[in-house]
Amino acid sequence: MRFFVWTLVVVALGLLFGFNSLDGGNRIYSRKSTISTGERLDYRMYMGFFTVAKGTTTVDKSYHAKNAKGCYKVDAYMETLGIATWISKVNDNWGAYIDTAELVTHESYRNIKEGSYRLNELIKYDHEKDIAAVQVADKKTGAFGEPKVYSTPDQVRDVVAGFMYLRVIDFAKYKVKDTITVSGFFEDKAYQFKIIYFGKETIKTEMGKIPCYKLVPIMPDNQLFRGENSVTAWISADGNQIPIKVDAKMFIGHAGTELVGFRGLKNQLKVTR
Repeated sequence: MRFFVWTLVVVALGLLFGFNSLDGGNRIYSRKSTISTGERLDYRMYMGFFTVAKGTTTVDKSYHAKNAKGCYKVDAYMETLGIATWISKVNDNWGAYIDTAELVTHESYRNIKEGSYRLNELIKYDHEKDIAAVQVADKKTGAFGEPKVYSTPDQVRDVVAGFMYLRVIDFAKYKVKDTITVSGFFEDKAYQFKIIYFGKETIKTEMGKIPCYKLVPIMPDNQLFRGENSVTAWISADGNQIPIKVDAKMFIGHAGTELVGFRGLKNQLKVTR
């Protein structure tokens, strides 16, 4: 059941949303704002022809302060639907306080309910020392234990902040088939991946046709995805740069996630019929 759950989680988050773009040491991003407080994005998650879960990301209407920095409070939710709940009922919340200027994570949290599995986790980041202090709550008392401290990459981002950071990359400065080297921190480890930029592509969704940037992460050997080019992600090629669709070829079939609704966007989403 945990295999099924993590399939949903990895596909839903697009695999590449949780990382800090290094691109050979030169961060290529735009300062132009694409993020709006009060924003909401709704997704459906599918395996084969069946919708198995729904997901939502929200940006709180108010700004918050962490480490004396102004922050967005961003939450991502995922819940299984229909027959998928018979396999393993999922109701997850991933959240973070994200610096409004640098889009780095100051604090993140996960409240995971997957079948009988439970996890309540809090992580505080120190960007001067490049460390993350991870605390896990006791399942009976709810009290957080002593933090475990881990080294992190420079300007580290959690999964949710990586999702937001993707929205300010200036893709105009990339050429087709340019490779972006990326790194990130999740749970207790640092990771590195490579992502290939495949230019612009208009994709068809339930809402209509949407011009997008196409990204393909090079997948390491694993037990979920079939081949190193098995995952493809599209983000809108407009003033929002929101994730539109993620599609994955898997050993057990086909899975992905697709945008089905939105509100409160900074800019008009370009959709045609």
